[in-house]
Amino acid sequence: MNIPGEEFYSLIAAALKKRGEETLQRTLYLAMREAVLQGRLQAESRLPGSRVIAQQLSVSRNTVNAALEQLSLEGYLLRSRQGTRVAQLAQRGNRQDFPEPNVALAKRVMQLPEPTPRETPVLAFTPGTPAINYFPLPLWRRLYDRVLREEGSALLGYGDPAGEYSLRQAIARHLALSRGIVCDASQIVITEGALEGVNLCTQLLSEPGDIAWIEDPGYAGAKSAFAKSGLTMIGMPVDDEGMDWEGLHAARPSLIFTSPSHQFPYGSVLSARRRLSLLTLALQHKAWIIEDDYDSEFRYSGEPVPAMLGMVNNAPVVYLGTFSKTLFPSLRMGFMVIPPSLANAARSAIGALLRGGHRAEQRTLALFIEEGHYARHLASMRRLYRKRYRQLRDVLNAELHVAHRVLAAEGGMHLTVAIDGINDKAIVQQARAFQLAPAALSGYYLTPTQGQTGLVLGYGNTSASQFASGIRRLQALITQQQDGKA
Repeated sequence: MNIPGEEFYSLIAAALKKRGEETLQRTLYLAMREAVLQGRLQAESRLPGSRVIAQQLSVSRNTVNAALEQLSLEGYLLRSRQGTRVAQLAQRGNRQDFPEPNVALAKRVMQLPEPTPRETPVLAFTPGTPAINYFPLPLWRRLYDRVLREEGSALLGYGDPAGEYSLRQAIARHLALSRGIVCDASQIVITEGALEGVNLCTQLLSEPGDIAWIEDPGYAGAKSAFAKSGLTMIGMPVDDEGMDWEGLHAARPSLIFTSPSHQFPYGSVLSARRRLSLLTLALQHKAWIIEDDYDSEFRYSGEPVPAMLGMVNNAPVVYLGTFSKTLFPSLRMGFMVIPPSLANAARSAIGALLRGGHRAEQRTLALFIEEGHYARHLASMRRLYRKRYRQLRDVLNAELHVAHRVLAAEGGMHLTVAIDGINDKAIVQQARAFQLAPAALSGYYLTPTQGQTGLVLGYGNTSASQFASGIRRLQALITQQQDGKA
């Protein structure tokens, strides 16, 4: 067996002198590990005792022993009563010679839509963001502190995979009053936003290769969930009555995703005729409808549109809701309501797929709902968004001179403006330099190059004082683009 010579000690000593903020023990460990990996310490070489190494390097024997023990634990050295020797590694001396990996992502990942940038602070006209500066944070903090004070460490475990029972009860009571949905806590599963609800639906109710109908244009999160689950997506056009599948003779679906109360991004409401027709179609095809009740809380004229889940008994519908849009995004809390028969069948699977957690936040939200704070906050935000909606309509009429069509009913937190013949993605990219973040309408289509172009303008977290200057800037960018084409 070879014993390391002066060259080895010189290399280690040089490393110790350059150790910077690392401890002596850590620096010694790293230097010796590098020597093993680079082959400077050959396999089966025997190391001197820790006392000799310590004397040669002028460090304490405890420091040397600690480094040797760590290297032995990780398998670089072998220590026994006979001494310490260097282990035989599979790859030695050519660690830097590995070629750069040929990265090839899975095909289903390549189908995912482009992610939406989410800056902090939120830029003007960002879609899907509520007025977070209006959220009653001091009240929330008091409720949260109360939960911790009363229950403390009892909430530090995982909890029920379906979510805290008190929150599920509160949601059931809220839905009965606000959405006409009669259900109990056993039918409710708490999720990390609506997207996790879509993911759960694909895992529970479909197989790779199954057909999924989606709105086109529509929610990018649903496309992501279906793509990564290996589903084949068929886009259904959207008009003033919502999703329109009639007369298309599309392949039989296993899942049908729709946002009937306020379609994103068009803003249309699925008509009662189509709702009933879609329920009948799902029953005939043994398909499940995923009802994303997006923005249903914010309607500015007439009565709230009833949920599809409550239209008929035993509807083949999984209902999704979220608090990320009504309270604040980082809460990452949503829920799904599933029919009793599905709830019973899926209970074991849900326990395997979810782990629970966020228990204190869920208990806080339960109190927030039960004590009436949630209803009051919704009413306040409804008034604010109604005012901003109408102000933005007025500003568009006054400042947006390019030919356009507003594609939105009175509700929600965004307006969609269809503008023919523009490169909306380029406009959106240029707008970011001016702290504006509208979304490109074409980006919400399955095939963006074949979709309607335009801008999706979020006003939930954008002050009305920013409307006029923002729309003027967008008008200038559109004019600049059009002049460049002339």
